[in-house]
Amino acid sequence: MKKTLLTVVATLLLPVFAQAATYDDLISSAKLGDTREVAALTGKGASIDSTDIDGNTLLMLAARDGHAELVDFLIKQRAKLNARNASGDTALRLAAYFGHRKVVELLLAAGANVNMPGWTPLAYAAFAGRLEIAELLIKAGADLNSPSENGTTPLIAAARGGHREVVELLLKNKADPARTLQSGETALDVALKNQNTDIADLLRRAGGKSGRSVSIEIQ
Repeated sequence: MKKTLLTVVATLLLPVFAQAATYDDLISSAKLGDTREVAALTGKGASIDSTDIDGNTLLMLAARDGHAELVDFLIKQRAKLNARNASGDTALRLAAYFGHRKVVELLLAAGANVNMPGWTPLAYAAFAGRLEIAELLIKAGADLNSPSENGTTPLIAAARGGHREVVELLLKNKADPARTLQSGETALDVALKNQNTDIADLLRRAGGKSGRSVSIEIQ
């Protein structure tokens, strides 16, 4: 009787174990960029929008690591383009931050949102100094002055990181140097705080000013 009961329990649990193994294989394959294995597993019923423990979809995992072939496959299988993970990132945000040009091109061509509340893909590209990606996003209609939750615009992000060429690109396309963080600091303030004096000069020539109130003590 005991043996029979164990057999029944094992039989009932077998599909659960199989499902768990399929899920682990699916996530691992996405991280490795194994398009053939992902196609095989989703062809057997695994969800094209499966997520890892942090809410990263297969598309996000592939985009983050620059697996363009897998990204192309997932797009064609109608994976959710604008899903967000636990940190609020989208596939386009991640591809922009890590500088995967081909992936960015694929996502933009498929209609991924270039503008969104919070940190935008352009702000991510600016923060990381990804000039070519920033150019692509601007051509795709990215809002140059869209602020994050604390007021960080792409220009402020680039000024903080010392990415002169990105700053030049943003100013050329009429990014507003007067935008401020919640603290009241402008891109000029941020550049000076981070000792990026060459960028500070660029911002001044573009009309940038400090957002801080400076008191001068007479001694």
